[in-house]
Amino acid sequence: MINDALLTAVDEELEKSPWRLKFTDEVESRFEADTQQHRSRNMVVAGLIAASIYSLFLINDYSFRPDSFVTAVQLRIGVMLPIGLTILWWVYRGVAPAIRETLMATTVVTAMLVSCLIFATSTEPYSYLDVFSFGLILVVGNIIYPLRFSYACVSSGIGVLIMLVFIVGYESMPQEAKRLAMFSIVAKALFTLFANYRLERSERTAYLLVLKEKIRSGYYLKDNRKLSRLSVTDPLTNIANRRQFDTILPLRWQEAIDKHNFLGLMVIDIDFFKAYNDYYGHLQGDQCLRQVATTIQANSRDTDLVVRFGGEEFVVLMPNATLQAVRQAAERIRYSIEALYIPNEGCSEQRLVTVSVGAALLRPTERFTADDFLAHADAALYEAKRRGRNCVWMQSVE
Repeated sequence: MINDALLTAVDEELEKSPWRLKFTDEVESRFEADTQQHRSRNMVVAGLIAASIYSLFLINDYSFRPDSFVTAVQLRIGVMLPIGLTILWWVYRGVAPAIRETLMATTVVTAMLVSCLIFATSTEPYSYLDVFSFGLILVVGNIIYPLRFSYACVSSGIGVLIMLVFIVGYESMPQEAKRLAMFSIVAKALFTLFANYRLERSERTAYLLVLKEKIRSGYYLKDNRKLSRLSVTDPLTNIANRRQFDTILPLRWQEAIDKHNFLGLMVIDIDFFKAYNDYYGHLQGDQCLRQVATTIQANSRDTDLVVRFGGEEFVVLMPNATLQAVRQAAERIRYSIEALYIPNEGCSEQRLVTVSVGAALLRPTERFTADDFLAHADAALYEAKRRGRNCVWMQSVE
C-alpha cells in the first residue's frame, strides 16, 4: 500500500510542470533522506577545494596589492578559512538539509565580503582589476557546490549587492571599469543561476525516474516470489505440493547422509474419502481436505515438511527424527483428525472422518535411494489400511 501511494506520487511529480523544482512533502522528504549523505560529502569535498584555491589567491594579493598583503593574509587565513572549515565540519558530521544549504550559502556570502574588504583596503593603481575575478565565487556556490536553487538565488543576490556597494564607493576605480564590473557580476550571477537550476532539475528528474524503477522492480520481485510460491504450494490446502516435495526430499536425503542423521516419513490417507465425496459433494470434500491439512500442519514440527501428495493423500517429511518422535507424531495426527468429529455418513463402516498413517524411519546410506524410502512408507500405509484403517503402522528400514 505504501509503495502504491509512493508510486502514484512519483508519477504525479513527473507529470507536473518542468519548471517546478520542489516536490510534495512526502516525496521531498524521501528525496532529501536518500541524497543527503552523498550530497553533504560532495559539498564538503567541493568546499575544501574551493578553500584551497581561495587561499592561493594570496599570490594574487601579493602581486596586485603589496600595500594590503598583511590584511589579505589576516582576512583569508585568519577569518575566511576558520569559518569555512568549521562550516564544512558541521556539514560533514550531518545537519538538516535546510541548515546544510544555509551554512554552505554563508561561505559564498562571507567569501564575497572578505574579498571586497581586501580589495577596498588597497590603494594600488591596478588593484580594482581583481573585482573581475569575484564572479568565481558565484561559480563555486551555484555550480561547484551546487546550492539548491532557492539558496543559490539568495546567496548570489546578497553577494552581488555586497560587491556593488564596494565598487560604487571605491574612488580609485574608473567609471567605465565600474560599469563593466557591475555588468559582469550580474551576468555571471544570471548565467550561473541558470546552470544551477538545470543541474537541480536534472538531479530531481533523475531521482524520480530511478525511484520509480526501484518501486516497479520491487513489484516485479514481489510478483516473482508470489509465482514461485504458487508453483510449490497446493492451492486448495495452502501447504506444500508434490513439486516442492520432489525438490526438498533429495536435499534432506543428502543432508542426512552428510550428518549421519535419521529421516522420518509419514504417508497419510483419508479413510473412505471417495464415499465422503460422493455423499457430501466436492465442495464439502474440499473443505474436509483443508481441515485435515491444517490439522496435520498444526501437529507437525516447524522443521517438518507437510505436503499434499495428491488427492486425499498427504506426506510429512521429518528431518533429524527418531523412532519415538515419528511414532508419537503419527499417533498425534491420527487422533487429532479423529477428534475433529467430521461426520462421514457416506460410509457405513465409519461414521467419522479418520486417517490411516504409514510411517518409515531410516538413516540414509548409499544402499538406499529416496524412492526406496517413499516406497517403504507407502507399504506401511497399505499395511495400516489392511489392519482396519484409522491406525498407524510404523516401519523401520534397516
